[in-house]
Amino acid sequence: MSIDHISEAGNFNDAVRRYGLAILAAIVALWLRWLLSPLLGGNNPYHTVWAAVVFSAWYCGLGPSIVTTLVGTVGVWYWFLPPYKSFHVQDPRAEMSGVLGFLVFSGLIIALGEANRRSLARRKRAEEQLKKAHEDLERRVHERTTDLNVANESLRELSGRLQQMRDDERRQIARELHDSVGQLLAALSMNIAIVRSQSNKLDSAGARAVSENAAMVEQISREIRTISHLLHPPLLDVAGLASALRWYVDGFSERSKIKVDLDVPDKFGRLSDQMEIAIFRMVQECLTNIHRHSGGAFATIRVREEDHQVFVEVQDAGKGIPLAKQLELSSSGRTGVGFRGMRERFWQLGGNLNIRSDGAGTAVTATLPFRDAAQQQRKSEIA
Repeated sequence: MSIDHISEAGNFNDAVRRYGLAILAAIVALWLRWLLSPLLGGNNPYHTVWAAVVFSAWYCGLGPSIVTTLVGTVGVWYWFLPPYKSFHVQDPRAEMSGVLGFLVFSGLIIALGEANRRSLARRKRAEEQLKKAHEDLERRVHERTTDLNVANESLRELSGRLQQMRDDERRQIARELHDSVGQLLAALSMNIAIVRSQSNKLDSAGARAVSENAAMVEQISREIRTISHLLHPPLLDVAGLASALRWYVDGFSERSKIKVDLDVPDKFGRLSDQMEIAIFRMVQECLTNIHRHSGGAFATIRVREEDHQVFVEVQDAGKGIPLAKQLELSSSGRTGVGFRGMRERFWQLGGNLNIRSDGAGTAVTATLPFRDAAQQQRKSEIA
């Protein structure tokens, strides 16, 4: 059965119901008038029929209310106007005036009822349209929110992959610097040492040049080694996070003249590779920012394990971060590249990172769910 047939059947059933109620209301009104006949006699024959007309006009519609009026008029005429049970009248002028008055006032009631019904219908249609528009808006907002969440999730995944690719690239560059450039510099240094051993055969300018070249090669070797270790410290892979942090903090303090207090438990165990590189990069980024912006001469780094979580805090005693900049760092889309990278790293690992700052300094805190190296290895083997 088609939708149109179902709609037509529903409309027909509704019309039958409304007309049935209207006729029943007229019959009930006439029956009540008959019950009140001993009390009212021939006076006020239309009292109960008014109620039926009002009911039909308000709830049944224009057509049914007209039917109620006609049935009520005929019933009153036949049963309650003398001579009773007859359509003849004793006083045509008076009785016709009564019937005409009933019809006129019934028409007013029907008009008011129809106006009220139409007003209610318009209000209902407006409410339905508003509800439909609201539902449509909610659906669109839900769709857009879903799309935005998917896009954000994809962006976070892309950011995580980019971070991983950058770490791999840093590790590869560090290895190339150490294995290739470092070996070439070592060979060059040995050749210069041979030439330097025979510098007595050179004049003073040549001997001085050989000595200066040897010093420059040594300096270049140290710089290459430092750059290689900063890109990816080999201690991070060999000895773990604690050793790598101690090495980096010592070098940073020596270069920047900023005293850094590193608080790491003596028995701090190995973490997963991703966690160790994330924490190391966080400390690296924070100390770089302290050197560039804080103006302080002291910093503290705390790393501890507690309640199956790893807590990291980097705090300085500098001038702090301006309030406007803090608001930018707290918002999702206005953070700096370094802070965004740190936050994305920790988000990918199920952790979080926060910044708080005032006139007494800045503290960057991070929390990660604890996963040791053995757990990570088992996870990798299962995958």
